[in-house]
Amino acid sequence: MLEVDHFEIGPSFTAELTAAGLLGLPFSWTEYEIVFGEEMTEEQRSAVESVLASHDPSLPAPAPVPESVSARQFKLQLLAENLLDQVEAWVAEQSRAVQIAFEYSGSFVKSEPMMQAGFAALGFSTEQIDAFFAAAAEL
Repeated sequence: MLEVDHFEIGPSFTAELTAAGLLGLPFSWTEYEIVFGEEMTEEQRSAVESVLASHDPSLPAPAPVPESVSARQFKLQLLAENLLDQVEAWVAEQSRAVQIAFEYSGSFVKSEPMMQAGFAALGFSTEQIDAFFAAAAEL
């Protein structure tokens, strides 16, 4: 258990833990302590303490990443990132079903297998995919 005089947890704390790969580990927190599960390693405990030490409770929670964007938004974001030609070339090598879906879909859903395969072909991480969808949603 980590006890402190007082700390404040702001709305961004959960996202910070997630970004550090710590959310889901066996620990919880209250206004005055963090309670670690017995199975947590010292390294994991230190990582949680590090997130807490750098946490700014005044920061807002990050905006949720959209699960889908319109075809216009998706393709304009590809263009903005200079990926449109590369993606169109990849699509041309895929099945007819993928080609039709890319050409005629009204929206693009992040979790769809075609999307996951395309982003994997581009070498995108989960964070990059989320950033792509967040940026596309703003168009």
